[in-house]
Amino acid sequence: MPDDTALRGRLLVATPSLREPTFHRTVILLLDHGEAGAVGVVLNRPSTLDVAAVLPEWHAHVSDPPRLFHGGPVGLDTAMGVVTIPYGSDPSSEVDRMTGLFGLVDLDAAPESVAPHVGGVRVFAGYAGWGDGQLEAELAERSWFVVDAVPDDLLTPQPTALWRRVLRRQGGDLAIVSTFAEDASLN
Repeated sequence: MPDDTALRGRLLVATPSLREPTFHRTVILLLDHGEAGAVGVVLNRPSTLDVAAVLPEWHAHVSDPPRLFHGGPVGLDTAMGVVTIPYGSDPSSEVDRMTGLFGLVDLDAAPESVAPHVGGVRVFAGYAGWGDGQLEAELAERSWFVVDAVPDDLLTPQPTALWRRVLRRQGGDLAIVSTFAEDASLN
């Protein structure tokens, strides 16, 4: 079995065969992965709701587009703030480093005390979660490509283009997959 911590901070990119609407063509940043399961957020599903509508004090501090993102199907009534942590910097006490480049921010904190210490902030409603062995089974079924994440994946101003962009930067066969039609049966 692979080292569970190797997936923390990496991206799950839905393969074209993953047709389930909740995860079709999603890009998920894994924030945690261990024996009990995994937790991540969907990076490429912005909602139409402005962050100002739910967290007005954070509106000026989130990355463009300043929308609330659909983080996944679990816990839709909760908001999670995910930040990038610049190389070599120590985040403020209001940020819990989940992996080298990414952390969770306490959304009850004053944004002005957090913003100078992070590269950017994105707010998610809900998250994607897997129980013990569930993600491993999906990986064995080849439902996901696992690739390295970069800070711009979280903060991209064009989140709806992220699936193609992440695959394209991998080169080789995955770059070819990025050109596949939305309907996999047309490929």
